[in-house]
Amino acid sequence: MCGIVAGLAQRDISKILLEGLHRLEYRGYDSAGVAVIDAAGELRRARAVGKVRALEEALIEAPLSGAIGVAHTRWATHGRPAQHNAHPHLSNERVAVVHNGIIENHEALRVELEAAGYVFTSETDTEVVAHLVDRELRNGRALPEAVNAATERLKGAFALAVMEQHTPDLLVGVRQGSPLVVGVGIGEHFIASDPLALLPVTDRFIYLDEGDMVAISGDGIQVLERSSDGESLMPVDREVVRYEHSVEASGKGEYRHFMMKEIMEQPTVLSRTLADRLDPQGVRMDAFEASRNSFLAAETGEEKGKGLVDEAQLAALFGEVRQVQIIACGTSYHAGMVARYWLEEIAGLPTQIEVASEFRYRERVAAPGTLFITLSQSGETADTLAALRDIQKLNAEGPQAGRYLASLAICNVAGSSLVRESDISLLTRAGPEIGVASTKAFTTQLVALMLTTLALRQSREGQAADGDDLLARQLLMRLKDLPHVVEQALALDGEIAQLAEQFMHRHHTLFLGRGSQYPIAMEGALKLKEISYIHAEAYAAGELKHGPLALIDEDMPVVAVAPMDDLMEKLKSNLQEVRARGGQLFVFADPEVSLKAGEGVHVVTVPGVCRYLAPIVYAVPLQLLSYHVAVLKGTDVDQPRNLAKSVTVE
Repeated sequence: MCGIVAGLAQRDISKILLEGLHRLEYRGYDSAGVAVIDAAGELRRARAVGKVRALEEALIEAPLSGAIGVAHTRWATHGRPAQHNAHPHLSNERVAVVHNGIIENHEALRVELEAAGYVFTSETDTEVVAHLVDRELRNGRALPEAVNAATERLKGAFALAVMEQHTPDLLVGVRQGSPLVVGVGIGEHFIASDPLALLPVTDRFIYLDEGDMVAISGDGIQVLERSSDGESLMPVDREVVRYEHSVEASGKGEYRHFMMKEIMEQPTVLSRTLADRLDPQGVRMDAFEASRNSFLAAETGEEKGKGLVDEAQLAALFGEVRQVQIIACGTSYHAGMVARYWLEEIAGLPTQIEVASEFRYRERVAAPGTLFITLSQSGETADTLAALRDIQKLNAEGPQAGRYLASLAICNVAGSSLVRESDISLLTRAGPEIGVASTKAFTTQLVALMLTTLALRQSREGQAADGDDLLARQLLMRLKDLPHVVEQALALDGEIAQLAEQFMHRHHTLFLGRGSQYPIAMEGALKLKEISYIHAEAYAAGELKHGPLALIDEDMPVVAVAPMDDLMEKLKSNLQEVRARGGQLFVFADPEVSLKAGEGVHVVTVPGVCRYLAPIVYAVPLQLLSYHVAVLKGTDVDQPRNLAKSVTVE
C-alpha cells in the first residue's frame, strides 16, 4: 500500500527518487518523504503531508542532493497523517529507514528502546526499526548484520530500505511478507516496492524471495539469505528478469484519467490474454506456467527461467480435479464468484469461493482432489498470499487425505510472490493498471477463469478432447469474438456519460442482478462507491422482497443488468416491483429483451453476447457509469480517498 524507492548511483539520486514516488502515487498514500546522504556526509531529510507535489515544492525551497537515498509514500496505519509520522524515520541522525507493512510487536519494542534511552518522535511502528538498527551498529555490527539482527526481533510483515551515515556507499533492503524488487542498472542500482517506480532508469529486476536481504554497494548487488539459525547471512543467486511493459504503458496518454485509459484498453488486453492460448481442440495447456519448484516444471526451454509446463502432466492433474476452492479479495472476489457458475455448469466441478481474509482464519477441510485457485491483480495481496502459504503448510504437515491437489494463481504480474509460490500460474496480460478501481484487470481475470474452466472441462474423463465437444467449440468461437463485442460496449460511452447526470446528487444506489450477473452487480456497486463516494449496495434481484424493497422510493436509483438468459422473465418481475414503488430504474439490457424506456425507466442497450460471456461484457458499461459519475462529482478518480491499489497489509 505504501511505496518504497531507494538507490545508490554515481549521480544525484534525489530526482530519481522523486520520479519514483510520482509513479507510486497510484498505490494510495497520505504523506511522502525522502532522505539522502549528501556530499559532506550529512544525512538530510524532507517530508510533507499530502501529495508528492507537496514534497516536490519543499525540495524546490530546500534542495537535497546525494548519491544514495531512500524515499517513501505513506498510507497511515499507526499514527495519523502528519509530517512527524511521515517516512523516512531516523535514529540519532545516523540511520534512515523506510518501511512498508506492519510491525505487530512495536509497542513492546518501543518500551524496551525507551528504557535504553531512545527518544521517539513519531507514533509509527516503523521508528522502532531505525532505533533497533542504530543499537546494533553501536554494538559494532556492520550494516547488513545490524539490519539482520534488528529484523530478527520483528513480528509482522515488512519491506525495508535502510542506509546509515557512516557507510554512504551501502544500501540494504529486506523483504519479509511485503514485496520488494531490486532494479539492476549500469553502475547504479535501486530498490522499490514496485518495478513501475524504476522503469525510467532500468527494465531489469531481481524479485526478492521471502526473507531475502539485498546489499547494494559500489561493488554491485549481493542478495543474502539467513542461515537456518538466523544468525548469519549467506549469498544466494536470484534471477534477473526483464520487465515486459514499456515506460509508456504506465502513462495516461490522451486520457484525463488512468481509469478511463484502462477501461478503453480492454479490447486490446482481452485479445492479448487470449492470444496463442486457443487452438481448434480447445485451450492450449502451455497457456499455464509452472513455478520453478513445481512438479510440473519442465527442465528444458529456450527462455531461461520460464516455467514451461509439462502439458501431459498438467492435463493429467486437471483430470484429477474433483472440486475447486477459489480465494480472492475485493474485485478479484467478484471475478471468482462469476467463475463459480462457469466451473459448476461448464466443467461440472463443485466450487467454493471465499474472501481470503476469512478463509485464512478458520478451520478448513479440503475435499480430495481440490484445486486451490488464487486471484490477485498484483500478486502481492497480503491476505490472498497468506491463504496460499497456509494451505502449503497444511499440505506439508497434514495427512495425505486432507491435502489440496495443487495451487493455481491467476495474476497480472509475472514476477509476483503469488505466481512464484504457486504450483501453476495463468497470467492475465492486462499490462500495468494504475487506477485504484480495477477495470481491465477484472475483465482479463474473467477471461483467464473461462480459459481455466474450459481446460478443466477438456481434461475431465468423459469429455471429448477431439473437437466434438459442441459447447466448448461454441465458447471458443465466442471468446475469439469477445474483444470486438467489448469494443461495441465501449461505444456506449457518450450515452452513459449523459445518464451519469442522473446520479450526481444521489446519496444511495441499489444494483440488481441474477445468476452470474449478481457478482457483476456487486462489482458495479463497488466501483460506484470506490470512486464517487455514493453509498451503493448490490443484491440478487430475487432477494428484493427479503428486505431491500424497504429502501425503494423516487430518490433511490436502481441499476440492473439484464442479459438475455433463462432468468430474464424473473428479473423483469423484480424490476416491476421496484417500479411499482416509485423506484427509478436504470437497466443495461440485451437487444432482445423487450423492455421499454419510459417515465422512471432508462434503458441502455448492450451488444448481444452469449450468456456465459455476458458477465465480461456487462461489467464494461458499469465501469463507465461509475467513472462518469465520479468525474461529475469532482472526486479523485484514480486515487480515491482512504484506498490503495495493492493491499499488502492485513
